Amino acid sequence: MMVKDVPMSERPRERLLREGAEHLSNQELVALLLGSGSREESVIQLAGRVLHQFDGLKLLKETTAAELMEIRGIGEAKAVQLKAALELGRRIKQYPVEETHVIRSPQDVADYMMEDMRHLKQEHFVALYLNTKNAVLHKKTLFIGSLNSSLVHPREVYKEALRYSSASFICLHNHPSGNPEPSREDIDVTRRLHEAGKTLGVDMLDHVIIGDRQFCSMKEKGYMG
Repeated sequence: MMVKDVPMSERPRERLLREGAEHLSNQELVALLLGSGSREESVIQLAGRVLHQFDGLKLLKETTAAELMEIRGIGEAKAVQLKAALELGRRIKQYPVEETHVIRSPQDVADYMMEDMRHLKQEHFVALYLNTKNAVLHKKTLFIGSLNSSLVHPREVYKEALRYSSASFICLHNHPSGNPEPSREDIDVTRRLHEAGKTLGVDMLDHVIIGDRQFCSMKEKGYMG
């Protein structure tokens, strides 16, 4: 069966977009890298022969472009695409794991972010997304500019939390004046975000305001209930 004969919803490209790459078989992933088959053979069948030739992925990662081109239907362009993808995979595997930062207190937040934020000339609103052990999974600058409740929408904050399957998160922003005392807008934003978290089941642990070598925890100030 040629790919054009497969229902659109079941084709590898469409399934990857709908379900994610992790749900595709090795054969489907190789087929996407190859891109096309021939008049006599679908790209899925060609991908199957490639995997069979090299005992699945086990030997494919060690093969050369010249060895790939010995397979009928694999020219220079397809061989290069496969080798490039395999090399990227190898480099990602060898990429050093970033140091894990565990957040247990407002002081930990300040220690982690103070030098990044205390010299900024505009307000930056940042979220730290944490796992169940309070280690930082992801850091995201969500807004730049004067903080107000219309700009800092819970949807944008919690979208990232759900994307990374975060157990909790901490918000923080800087005061370019160097004084971390909260404004009325800071308090309103904090309460609005905290209430939204109760509905979505993702804990907002704190909102920390960064000044110049000073910080303020909205939780410690009692603004989070």
